[in-house]
Amino acid sequence: MTFTTRPTLEGTFGMVSTTHWIASQTAMGVLERGGNAFDAAVAAGFVLHVVEPHLNGPAGEVPAIVATAEDRRPKVLCGQGPAPRGATIGHFRSLGMELIPGSGPLAATVPGAVDAWLLLLRDHGTLRLEDVLEPAVGYASLGHPLLERVGDTVATVQRLFEEDWHTSAALWLRDGRPPAPGSTFTNPGYAETLRRLVDEGRAAGPDREAQIDAARRAWGEGFVAEAVERFGRLPFRDSSGGAHAGLVTGDDMAAYSATWEQPATLDWHGFTIAKTSLWGQGPVLLESLATLDALGDADVLDPSSAHGIHAQAEALKLAFADREAWYGDDGDLPVEALLSPDYARDRAALIGSEASRELRPGRPEGRQPRLASYLEKTAGRRVDLADATTGEPTVQTDGVTRGDTCHVDVVDRWGNLVSATPSGGWLQSSPTIPELGFPMGSRLQMFWLEEGLASSLTPGRRPRTTLSPTMVHRDGEPVMACGTPGGDQQDQWQMLFLLRYLAGGQTLQEAIDAPMWHTASLPASFYPRDMEPGALLMEDRVDGHVREELDAAGHDIRLAGPWSLGRMCAVSRDPDTGVVAAGANPRGMQGYACGR
Repeated sequence: MTFTTRPTLEGTFGMVSTTHWIASQTAMGVLERGGNAFDAAVAAGFVLHVVEPHLNGPAGEVPAIVATAEDRRPKVLCGQGPAPRGATIGHFRSLGMELIPGSGPLAATVPGAVDAWLLLLRDHGTLRLEDVLEPAVGYASLGHPLLERVGDTVATVQRLFEEDWHTSAALWLRDGRPPAPGSTFTNPGYAETLRRLVDEGRAAGPDREAQIDAARRAWGEGFVAEAVERFGRLPFRDSSGGAHAGLVTGDDMAAYSATWEQPATLDWHGFTIAKTSLWGQGPVLLESLATLDALGDADVLDPSSAHGIHAQAEALKLAFADREAWYGDDGDLPVEALLSPDYARDRAALIGSEASRELRPGRPEGRQPRLASYLEKTAGRRVDLADATTGEPTVQTDGVTRGDTCHVDVVDRWGNLVSATPSGGWLQSSPTIPELGFPMGSRLQMFWLEEGLASSLTPGRRPRTTLSPTMVHRDGEPVMACGTPGGDQQDQWQMLFLLRYLAGGQTLQEAIDAPMWHTASLPASFYPRDMEPGALLMEDRVDGHVREELDAAGHDIRLAGPWSLGRMCAVSRDPDTGVVAAGANPRGMQGYACGR
């Protein structure tokens, strides 16, 4: 038996895996009270706003993939807000900017997370709004033991809070210093925001769906939107070094609604893997798997051998190059063009025995790729970024991050399944809106300030997000949901997990616990958009002989701590037996699964 840090949980009632133990148990408690997987996921999502405020917030975003007991087909819930109407390339250029700042009001998209969670609850949940929000209200008003990492994050931005972001200082530096690890922390402003949403819902009458829609209107058209617009007019210092006002207005919020969409899918080794389409980076995973199969060598599917790691890293580099050239919200290129067998063979032909240090986008349908000119100027330059406000970065070699993301997976006894990756609106992303108890997000930084690119800044367009939930089907039945925080690493770590679980036959927990690695030989999605050609970061548990072979093949090996890369969550269900299972990430000593 292979050693694992914890068991793969198994049962028949329901399973939850999230990035925080309180969120996991909250979701499980909802299942125990008769709620379904969607009720549970929404309750966990709002609790994560409270207990992981350095990793997500109400004004952030959440993409999810769901399958229901009635409709087994995967559907994507897009809770990614678009660029506001005032967010034009011309506006940023007039401010003398080459990149959109990584923090501050100017970097905000229209908030998407809350409307998406409420849409999921309305369309597929069963419980009332007040019942689902009760745990988050309780933790925000009565308090919860604060993670050490939250206080550490506040410490990195303490001077900024004290000198400029005074509303954030009022919340996070109440006695003049960051909150201590394990201290009981409350957020009265957010608790009151949630209570008002519940009250607005109740005023709409007894109908459950009408109450949820009333709360959505209060968010997008009522008191929340009014506070966002009022506060957004104030200038605050951002990562550009200057002070700027925000661009999100009440009209922008009123025009927004989360949406249901069709996923991008790949049939692979008897499974169908579902991801978001090209407004997210999810197809990177699908492209990489298709490219590996096109190599015609089963040994390349082993993520523990030098042969396998080399091929996988090279396939990922090619897929990420395509992300830079082709992924975005313009809808010009069909995702099927990037996933066709012919295109996979073309890309596989580029993988040789030596590690590539080039950015090599392909020509799907014979089209000419175009990359941002900024990348040509900064190719190979690693920026030493001291600004801790800039959000979700590449994971450092010591495993420490300046910001990150959350994840939620839930499966219930009826066969409902959900994978969701909430993020954005970090406490360090923007000044706290005092009457609401949370800041705006900073996802706008993922656009380019250059015309004619797949991810050029355009009002009303969604940024090309890194958030990437996953769902797996077999014979038309949903069998597994997974995901991880990690920005540009999300689909890399998930690919290793899927290779181990789907192709290698490992259990959920074995596949999560196995040594992780990822390539940094790609343009970062986050400010300052740097790149490390040839860099391959590995947990030092990877076999030394394997590392030597990879070094000889030209990879620039960077060793990380033994348990530092990846924050995978996963749940599964066997449709033949009804047995459900879950695994959670031991890294960071924070994620937990629970179930029975």
